Amino acid sequence: MRVLVVWLERLAPYLIVFCASACSLILEIVAGRILAPVIGVSLYTWTSIIGVVLAGISVGNYLGGITADRFPSRLTLGFILLGSGVFAIVILPLIGLVGDAFAPLPIILRIVLLTAVLFLPVSLILGMVTPVVVKLHLRELARAGNVVGRFYAVSTAGSILGVFLTGFVLIQWIGTRPIVLGVAVFLLGMALLFGDLWRVRFKLPAIAGLGMVALFTGLSLALGWVESDCQEESNYFCIKVREREIEGRRVRTLTLDQLLHSYVAMDDPTFLVYGYEKVTADLVALQHRRNGGQNRGFNALFIGGGGYTMPRLMEEEYPDARVEVIEIDPAVTEVAHRYLGLPRSTSIVTYNLDARMKLPELMEGRYDLVVGDAFNDFSVPYHLTTWEFNQRVKELLKPDGVFIVNIVDNLNTGRFLRAYVHTLSRTFDEVYVLRDDDLWENDPRSNVTYVVVGTGNAISPEELARANEEAGRGTPVSRFMPGDVFQRWYGRDELILLTDGFVPVDQLIAPLYLRSR
Repeated sequence: MRVLVVWLERLAPYLIVFCASACSLILEIVAGRILAPVIGVSLYTWTSIIGVVLAGISVGNYLGGITADRFPSRLTLGFILLGSGVFAIVILPLIGLVGDAFAPLPIILRIVLLTAVLFLPVSLILGMVTPVVVKLHLRELARAGNVVGRFYAVSTAGSILGVFLTGFVLIQWIGTRPIVLGVAVFLLGMALLFGDLWRVRFKLPAIAGLGMVALFTGLSLALGWVESDCQEESNYFCIKVREREIEGRRVRTLTLDQLLHSYVAMDDPTFLVYGYEKVTADLVALQHRRNGGQNRGFNALFIGGGGYTMPRLMEEEYPDARVEVIEIDPAVTEVAHRYLGLPRSTSIVTYNLDARMKLPELMEGRYDLVVGDAFNDFSVPYHLTTWEFNQRVKELLKPDGVFIVNIVDNLNTGRFLRAYVHTLSRTFDEVYVLRDDDLWENDPRSNVTYVVVGTGNAISPEELARANEEAGRGTPVSRFMPGDVFQRWYGRDELILLTDGFVPVDQLIAPLYLRSR
C-alpha cells in the first residue's frame, strides 16, 4: 500500500498537467461549434479562436510563473483549478448574452470580442497550471531542464488527447454544451482532489468558488443553458429544422449552423423556393431531353445533400433516373429522413463520405449531370474547387454531360466566382454563368447565388426553353450572363487558377463574408 501511495503521489503532478491541458484544448475545439450558430464558421472564426486561446495560454504561463514564485503551494494550485472551473461554467449563460450585445459591431471585431469574452479567461487560468506544478516539484536546479521538459511533454500530450477526443468522439456523442459543463465539473473535482482547499485559513473564497460552480451547474440544468437548439449536433454542423409559411404553404426549413440551406414542402417534392434551384431544374430538364427521355439510363450525381430538395424533385419528375448523393454528414441524411420527407424506401442512393474520397470510386462516363451544391457564402470546401477535382468530375460525365455548381458571390466586389469560372474553363470547352433574373450589374444584394455550368456541348437559351416546354415545365427562369457583361466582368482583374497546390478560397470569399455580415 505504501508503494502505491508513493507511486500515486509521483504520478499526480503529471496527471494534473495532462488533464488541465486536455481541458484547455477541449474548450478550444468546442468553441468552434458553440460560435458557429452565432457568427458562422469561417477563416475569421477559427483565426480568432486559435489566437485567443493561444494568447490566454501564453499570458497564463507568464502569470503562472509569477504566482508560483510568490505563492508556491498546493492551495494556490487548488484556487487556479477552481477558478478555471468557474470561468468554464459561466460560458453557458454568457453565450446568448454577449452574442446579442456585440451584434451591432463590425464582424471581425465582433468575432474577436465574442471569442475573448467566452474563452480567454478560462484559457488564461488553465495556462497557469503547468508553471505552478513545475515549481512545486522542482527539487534541484541541476535537473531543471529535464523536469520542465517532462512536464511540457505531458502537457502537450494532454492537448493532443483533448483535440482528438473532442473532435472524434465527444461532440457527436454528447454535444458541445454538455461538454462545457462536464469540463467545469471535472476541473472542480481536480481542485478538490489536488488543491488542499479544505486547509485554507479563510475559507470564504473557496466556498464562494465552489458555490458558483454548483449554482451555475444547477441553473444550466434547470434553465436549459446546457441544451442546444439544434435538432442534431454532428461533427460537422448544428442542424436545425423549423416550420414556416412560404408562398401560402407550410414548409420546413433546414439550417446548417447559420446557413438556411433548404426549404422543403412535405407534400410536394417539386416545390422550389430558391432561384438557383429553379435554374438547376431547368438544366435537368435539358439533360433529360438530350438523353432521349424515359428509360434511357439517365444518371445524376449530387455533391451535397442538404434537404435533398433537388434529388427528391428528380425522383418525383424523372422516375426513370438513377439519383446518387454524396453527403459528407450522415446526420444531415438522417435528418432528411426523419424530418424532411425523404422516405426510407427512397430510390436515391446516398454516400456519406467526402466527395474527394468518393469520386475515385465511381464509374467513369456514367453520369448525365453532376450537381455541386456544397458551397455557401460562409464556408467553401476548397478541395472541391480545384482543377484536379474538375478533371475527375469530367471523367465521370458522359460526353454530353454537364457539371452544374452553385456559387455565392457578388459580381462587383467578389473574387471567388471569377476564379472558379476561370478554373472550370480549363476543364470544359463551354462554361456558362446563369441566374434567375437579369440584375447582372444592378443587383443591390450583398451576395447572390449563381449557377455555373461546365460542359463539352454548347447550350443555348432556345434549346433550354424547348426542353422545359416539352417537359411541361413552361418557360424556364434561367438567364444566361450576356456576353458584354461577361467580358467586362471576366477581364476586370488578374485571373486565378485554383489547384490543389494553390487554392486561396478563404481569401477570395473574405470580402463577401465581411460585406454580407
